[in-house]
Amino acid sequence: MSVPRQLALALPHAESFAREDFLSGSSNAAALGMIERWPDWPDRALALVGPEGSGKSHLAAIWAEKSGARRIAARALGETDLLGALATGALVVEDAAHELDERALFHLLNLIREEDAFLLMTAPTAPTTWRVALADLVSRLRALPLVALSAPDDALLRALLVKLFADRQLAVDESLIGYLVTRIERSFAAARETVALIDREALRQQRPVTRALAAETLKLNPA
Repeated sequence: MSVPRQLALALPHAESFAREDFLSGSSNAAALGMIERWPDWPDRALALVGPEGSGKSHLAAIWAEKSGARRIAARALGETDLLGALATGALVVEDAAHELDERALFHLLNLIREEDAFLLMTAPTAPTTWRVALADLVSRLRALPLVALSAPDDALLRALLVKLFADRQLAVDESLIGYLVTRIERSFAAARETVALIDREALRQQRPVTRALAAETLKLNPA
């Protein structure tokens, strides 16, 4: 008689965006350095670009804490009192390439200079690749300084996996981490998805998180 499969309850887990919890490595050193050297930036606006889960939001949170910046989504720009949003002298606009209000962004880029304020925009790709029709905005975006995050190296991927398990209150050994590093896609998104899958399977089977469980989980959920 087969044992019925149990449903794993997806419980929320805390992820710290504090500076001390940011994992630095060769893939993000330039971006972290730019955030930490503020206000000594090459311009009053900066684009922070990188793939999903690469640390853009974490770096934006670090800069917001440092600068007192407010944070808004790009899709909300057209409905936002931009002058009020710049009241602290700094603003983060996240996911800037998504549902972008071109006229609102152009107005914002003008405002930060008029108000001596700073702007940090996050996006998955460089501003020159965004679908923008407004000629004046295209020109501004071409001149915008940017700093990019890239795929993690082995050391950073190992540290990231350990942190992601720790965020879920899971202590894991080195053999499990080493196994995963050689078998998952070298990306932040893949690391997050893999840890979530293993955590769910451990809950479903009521088993500890081990290399054996990880192997079974990856076999059931091939990339």
